[in-house]
Amino acid sequence: QVQLVESGGGLVQAGGSLRLSCVDSGRTTSSSAMGWFRQAPGKEREFVAALNWSGMSTYYADSVKGRFTISRDTAKNTVHLQMNSLKPEDTAVYYCAARRPAYHSGSYLQDEYDYWGQGTQVTVSS
Repeated sequence: QVQLVESGGGLVQAGGSLRLSCVDSGRTTSSSAMGWFRQAPGKEREFVAALNWSGMSTYYADSVKGRFTISRDTAKNTVHLQMNSLKPEDTAVYYCAARRPAYHSGSYLQDEYDYWGQGTQVTVSS
């Protein structure tokens, strides 16, 4: 059973960095494509980054490209989101998501993800 748990959120000043982690305690997503999404207050949830099952192909929203890096540690069943040069507009709840193991490609479409974590709050002060 897939159980995604995010961690690493917090309060940081603009220009700072945070590293989010997503652990699959069910140990079933090692061959799954994974993604990160975020939802700011009063806004729709949006795509942030994704990677394919091997971690060799990555995808980013234009708003975070060059600042955020998604990666995976298959041995630890963990996906990371390294966030640098943070801006106040990055403030949101960040969610980790996984596709079913049959789908190896990452996607920017929320509907293509079957499993979601509970989210972790990231707040960037100006």
